[in-house]
Amino acid sequence: MANQVLCGIDNVQDCDSILANKRIALITNPTGVNKDLQSTVDVLNQRYDVTLLFSPEHGVRGDKQAGEHVATYKDDKTGIQVYSLYGKTRTIPEELNDQYDVLVYDIQDIGSRYYTYISTLLNCMESCKKNQKSIVVLDRPNPIGGEIVEGNILETPLLSFVGCHEMPQRYGLTTGEFAMMANVERGIHCDLHVVKMKNYKRSMYYDETGLSYINPSPNIPNLDSQVLYNGTCLFEGTSLSEGRGTTKPFEIIGAPWIDGDQLADIMNEKGLPGLRFRSTYFVPTFSKHKDQMCQGVQIHVLDKKQVKAVELGVQLLFETKKMTTDMDFFVSPPFESEDLFIDKLSGTKDIRLGSQRPEELLKKWDQESEKFKQIKEKYHLYE
Repeated sequence: MANQVLCGIDNVQDCDSILANKRIALITNPTGVNKDLQSTVDVLNQRYDVTLLFSPEHGVRGDKQAGEHVATYKDDKTGIQVYSLYGKTRTIPEELNDQYDVLVYDIQDIGSRYYTYISTLLNCMESCKKNQKSIVVLDRPNPIGGEIVEGNILETPLLSFVGCHEMPQRYGLTTGEFAMMANVERGIHCDLHVVKMKNYKRSMYYDETGLSYINPSPNIPNLDSQVLYNGTCLFEGTSLSEGRGTTKPFEIIGAPWIDGDQLADIMNEKGLPGLRFRSTYFVPTFSKHKDQMCQGVQIHVLDKKQVKAVELGVQLLFETKKMTTDMDFFVSPPFESEDLFIDKLSGTKDIRLGSQRPEELLKKWDQESEKFKQIKEKYHLYE
């Protein structure tokens, strides 16, 4: 492709003055590759002195499921020690600060507030500020575009690892732009450097970049799952399956007690733009309702640029809650003192309390999205 997007790793020479003759600690996963699909680990290890690897959720090689803690180990190929940032600690251990000079971050994100990679990034930025280290973010596309903002601004008391900043679910920034925004708006002020992409436009979805698709995590197998994720991920906070354990995670929603035909009819009548709902049966091989026959809907993306995933998620939550009468709809936390997961995900208690109709809630959220747009535009690196 003549105008293929060149990611930060393809332009890493622009940061030679910061990286050359320095000990490099690298945070990456399987999405960290250059235009020739060579691993960022290998590319940087050949060019610079990589002394440490740090693993986000799902591991450096992407072989860990959601929520599975990652152990410390040696990378088979390079022999470099890999330390987990998704285990007992979620920031860089103090005892490792004398083993590197500059931290480099290269991970493909999916443009969702829930997705934990940006939480890892934020923790590492704070660590770099505290320990007077530089951090370099090798930028990558927002796969669902950088123009649309959707959802509510997360309420500060509900900040968590699945909601690390007061912003909407769909925030419309690249990873580098997010880092720049967080550095200022959260008052971190670390020594941050972003290696920009070339040939990237904000309007692009991932399938317009010319880049090969690599699963950013085990249950995000395609672009449709990313387009829907900002809405259907809310079901992680419910007793319904969000499709984990099937070949269509985040595209299938259901449970043993759901009437799929009825739900599909109700959702299609809403006329949500860019979407069509089909009744389906499925048996998850792991996660919620493992080995049980479930009914629900498969959400088909007809026009990805018309989809409002957060609206989809809210409307589908309210309708499936009506069908859940004999058990708790929202998943309880392991400890009474903790916030419910649905509150952490949605960034508010409004969904769980159900005191507003979906239309009223979404109208309020649209106003919050407009407010955030004015903030985020200050940090745009691309037209």
